[in-house]
Amino acid sequence: MAQSVSAFQAAYITIEVLIALVSVPGNILVIWAVKKNQALQDATFSFIVSLAVADVAVGTLVIPLAIIINIGPQMEFYTCLMVACPVLILTESSILALLAIAVDRYLRVKIPLRYKSVVTPRRAAVAIACCWIVSLLVGLTPMFGWNNLNEMRRTQEANASHTAFVIRCQFENVISMEYMVYFNFFVWVLPPLLLMLIIYLEVFNLIRKQLDKKVSSNSSDPQKYYGKELKIAKSLALVLFLFALSWLPLHTLNCITLFCPSCQTPSILTYIAIFLTHGNSAMNPIVYAFRIQKFRTTFLQIWHQYICCETDKNANNLDNTELGNWPLERAGTVPDVPYLDLQKSL
Repeated sequence: MAQSVSAFQAAYITIEVLIALVSVPGNILVIWAVKKNQALQDATFSFIVSLAVADVAVGTLVIPLAIIINIGPQMEFYTCLMVACPVLILTESSILALLAIAVDRYLRVKIPLRYKSVVTPRRAAVAIACCWIVSLLVGLTPMFGWNNLNEMRRTQEANASHTAFVIRCQFENVISMEYMVYFNFFVWVLPPLLLMLIIYLEVFNLIRKQLDKKVSSNSSDPQKYYGKELKIAKSLALVLFLFALSWLPLHTLNCITLFCPSCQTPSILTYIAIFLTHGNSAMNPIVYAFRIQKFRTTFLQIWHQYICCETDKNANNLDNTELGNWPLERAGTVPDVPYLDLQKSL
């Protein structure tokens, strides 16, 4: 029998669709920019592409499935479980991608001269693959048995109203709250959040030390490099705040549900918490891409050339504009090559 949609559900579905309409084009634009601009095709931006791919999947797969689960149609238990698991897989992949980017930024500041030899494209690809493998294992854990199958069977046997094991497909009906709190939150959400906090604080500390050390230096290249790193570190602090703002409310509600079964949570709070987690995928292109000069310039070029169908007269100058003094370095006219090489990678 079709389930009626409440006003809260209708508002939730509308917001989810709007999030998808922002997230999908924004993240596709990020991937397009990296493919188009050769200056963006290095190990650093491969992590951003991995994050963008996960966020595109959130908009095209997770959000539609979340809407289905929210409506709660009647279906077989494991079919419903298969509908619920992609939400866990892709949201976890986004979390791990954010963590990988944070670690990457830390290495840029901690070992700037050895960064390119340590973070090679091959190692970056291995790290990305590991993130996705771990996400699959974490997200598919309910399929391996940590779910509400036995509890739902006991409920159905008590009612004895159906011959087939069909349930109302809702997230809390198939996914164990113990799994969501003890395993998902306490292992795969909270520790990455705390780790990112520590990493970003250390990034700020290292940059401040370098800026204080170089403040009296006559060379402008170190100042310029660490000045740019400071700007990026501020963006990372914003990402940390948005990550916590997006994920902590839902997991807090899960903890309340598990530890206080008698507590009643208003439906509107649950809806807000859910679309905040999905909304994080729409925030990432803004925080990561639009605060990086290379991305902004490439976005504008894509807009004029492919959307507005205009001829970009400066298209051939894109890389030179974005890489600053890079042509001078190639010509051998800049004395401080290591710092300039770091500047080029920003």
